[in-house]
Parts: sequence; C-alpha cells; structure tokens
Amino acid sequence: MAADRPPLLLVIAGPAGSGKSTLCERLLRERPEFSRVITTTTRAPRPGEVNGVHYHFFSPDEFRRRRDAGDFLEWAQVHGQDRLYGTLKSSVLGPLAAGRNLVINIDVQGVESFRRAAQHDELLRRSLVTVFVEVDDARMVERMRQRAQDNEAEIARRLQTAAAEMREAPKFDHRIPSRTREEDFVALLRIVDQVRPREGDLAAR
Repeated sequence: MAADRPPLLLVIAGPAGSGKSTLCERLLRERPEFSRVITTTTRAPRPGEVNGVHYHFFSPDEFRRRRDAGDFLEWAQVHGQDRLYGTLKSSVLGPLAAGRNLVINIDVQGVESFRRAAQHDELLRRSLVTVFVEVDDARMVERMRQRAQDNEAEIARRLQTAAAEMREAPKFDHRIPSRTREEDFVALLRIVDQVRPREGDLAAR
C-alpha cells in the first residue's frame, strides 16, 4: 500500500428502496479489489449462511459483552431487544491495515458512528468515504411494492423514516440521485475512480 494512497472504506447509505444493497453487491462482483465488511448480528443464521462469511453470529449476551467492551464501531437494536446488529472494529481496521478496499451499507446513524470513530483513528479518517443514495418518494414506493416484502403500513413507516434520513444527506461526501440501476452504478464507479484511481488509471495519466 502506497503511503499516500490508503485503502478505501466506502460506506453507502440511503432510504429503503434506494438500491444501496444492490450497488454494494454489484461493486463486489465487478470490482474484485473490494471486499465486504462482515457485520455482526444476534439473529439466527438463515439456510446457507456461514458464520464469518455472511455475518458474525453472536448470542445477545456475547454481543452486549463485546459492545460494553468497546469492540464495535457502530451498533443498533432492530425489531426488539434481542435483535442486534453492529460492525466490529476488527472487521474494518484489520482489513484496512492489510491494504484491502472495503464496502459496507449501513443506516445513517451507523455512518455518523463511523465519522466519530474516524476522528480518533488516522487510517480510518484517511480511508473513509461516505455516499448517500437519494430517492424520491414515488420511486421509493414503486420499488418497495415491486419487491413485495412490505405491506402498505410498513411502506408508510419506511417513508417517514426516509424523510429523516434524507435530511442527513448533506453530511455525506458524495450523493447519488437514484435513477436506474445502471445509472446509479455508473455514478458509484465514477465516485470510486475519483477518490481512489486504480493503478492502471494512474499509469495512464
């Protein structure tokens, strides 16, 4: 890793229906220099999920013990007191120190936790790049209905949450106004290549 080119920690956030998860998955498929940040959860593994590959699966007690010990960069409680999610410091700082580019999608509160942590860690500060995917209400509702995972009451709740999330957009380093999946991915690649040109791109300059 060149001293003046730290690895990239690309943190992507956006409301439900913004397509942030799709962007992360495609970046991992098409840019092999990126690795996924393996996050931690207290939910049970789903069929086919492997501990340490898809998630770190902790019991609620283990999660809370590690949280209280300060081992997480960020964490959140979702859908009840025993459904916890978080990002271990070791899942981010270790790979960055080894020179690996990372990508993760989390909520806006998690991004703020990353920003606070970066104030006290030089490598994290130099590596962190935040991207917010903006989406209007009509497009958001259309996408949520298409994936058929949420009823109308849940869609209404997500719209309320999205309004608060959209107010956080100006805090991000980059913003992508969501259009089509292809246009959004091209916009993401443009950001990636702007902030961390690949070796071949540098040689061509």
